[in-house]
Amino acid sequence: MSDAAAGRVAAVVVNYESGPSLARCVGDLAASGLAEIVVVDNGSSDGSVTAALEAVPDLVVIDPGENLGYGAAANRGAAAGSTDLGLLLVCNPDLEVPAGAVDALVAAIDADRGCALVGPLIRTPEGDRYPSARRFPSMVDAAGHALLGTFAPNNRFTRNYRRTDLDVDPDGPMEVDWVSGACFLARRDAFEAVGGFDESYFMYAEDVDLCWRLGRAGYGVSYAPAAAVTHIQGISTDRHPYRMILEHHRSLLRFAFRTSEGWRKLLLPLVAVGAAVRTGLACLARFRVG
Repeated sequence: MSDAAAGRVAAVVVNYESGPSLARCVGDLAASGLAEIVVVDNGSSDGSVTAALEAVPDLVVIDPGENLGYGAAANRGAAAGSTDLGLLLVCNPDLEVPAGAVDALVAAIDADRGCALVGPLIRTPEGDRYPSARRFPSMVDAAGHALLGTFAPNNRFTRNYRRTDLDVDPDGPMEVDWVSGACFLARRDAFEAVGGFDESYFMYAEDVDLCWRLGRAGYGVSYAPAAAVTHIQGISTDRHPYRMILEHHRSLLRFAFRTSEGWRKLLLPLVAVGAAVRTGLACLARFRVG
């Protein structure tokens, strides 16, 4: 990354019991030449922060003394960072960020002044594309995905919601409804203008909500496949799988109630029932795997 670009980017990494992944992640970020790296630790006891400080001694570490959840912790990290850094990179701790990935995100956001937030191509450890760039679901797609997504993931409702058409990656950045909060680059002024993450979401859907509010404020959200990272999923959430399933569906329901307008509000009781059914199915599927 060029010195000029590096001097504009601060990273916020939200950590919870991520083990050695955190040290690898902040090491990758430091190697990318970022101006500042802030780690917000949500009460880990696994030594991950100590290992990260050994890898990158000039980390800024914030310990709020409790598990704030993802969005609230990211907000604390953003507020604690240098306010004169115009770009904010928000990351999960279990990311592998190769050389050039952050540079590509900076290039994408610089190319479009209307873009407030851009997400990279996220790959699984097996090299598959994770559906990190999506559209806001219609009521029909949301219901179909809720009822069928766990046991028939290739159904048309889930395909529409997850934008599987992006399996063929576009040549350059493209506008999307929302991108995953596992990794994104945002303009600090836009992030702050909408109040950052909504802290009423403990985990999940805070990224959907943030992008929705940015869109309502007139900003754009983009997906930049030229920037590619790898996400080692489940390291933290697997410690409390059933709570995470509950939080996931609770957050999705909160977002549905917040964003539904007009006649769609009449369907919200059915959405709540569907979310409850899907929570039970997801817990059953997890029990069978475990």
